[in-house]
Amino acid sequence: MALSSMTGFARHAGTLPDGTGFVWELRSVNGRGLDVRIRLPPGLDPLEARLRDAATARFRRGNISATLTLKREERAPRLTPDPAALAQAIRLALEVAAQIPGCPAPRAEAVLALPGVLRAEAVEPAEAELETRHAVLAEGFAVALDGLAEARRAEGARLHAILSALLDEIAALRKAAAAEAAAQPAAHRARLTAALAALLEGETRVPEERLAAEVALLAQKSDVREELDRLGAHLGAARALLASAEAVGRKLEFLTQEFGRESNTLGAKSASLALTRLSLDLKAAIERLREQAANVE
Repeated sequence: MALSSMTGFARHAGTLPDGTGFVWELRSVNGRGLDVRIRLPPGLDPLEARLRDAATARFRRGNISATLTLKREERAPRLTPDPAALAQAIRLALEVAAQIPGCPAPRAEAVLALPGVLRAEAVEPAEAELETRHAVLAEGFAVALDGLAEARRAEGARLHAILSALLDEIAALRKAAAAEAAAQPAAHRARLTAALAALLEGETRVPEERLAAEVALLAQKSDVREELDRLGAHLGAARALLASAEAVGRKLEFLTQEFGRESNTLGAKSASLALTRLSLDLKAAIERLREQAANVE
């Protein structure tokens, strides 16, 4: 797969068989691992495990939040008579009518209109209807997951360009540091010779062998070839990760730590102002690399 970011957004709207509209909204941000949080309307909790499995099968890292909104159609409630209230209302109506000469028998609609005789009951969907609703919502969630994955890939393409440019910058700084480091033994000799000349004030010269030994010791302490070699190896590993078909975010973050260690050692061993400046520039570029790598899945 192409490089993916952990940041993205997707929205999908649909309609249930009973006419109820629904909207899925998915958001994803950076995370150390994969954390999926799903918010469902009341009554749909049994669907959560199915949706969570679908999300974890698609992604490896990121904090993903999914929200389902239902736009319910108003259904006419089913009216059901209360048997006890109805019997009592009929009995009272007949008793009152019997006490009034010429009063006709109470009409059914009048009795039913009395408070408490009828009660409204919500129409519960059948098991088959529930399963159909769940299937449609799960299908809509899958479409939203596709949209989220595409958004993360699009952001990943942007990240790829940024990371590649940063690696190019680090490679250029490493090359400049290698050139500067190669001149350090000569710089050591020049500084040591000048210091000795000032100290001895033209008196007996230090034997050439002793001078060469001191220069060699200083050059050994400031030898940064190993650090530069490791930086080169890390650059190759980072470029291989960017070209990988796997989720490489964790590996890339770990590799940026290794970059940082080598640049710190390079600065500590520096024997020239120019190399110190290059090591600081390296640290700055590596820090930017670390910040961007933290967005990669």
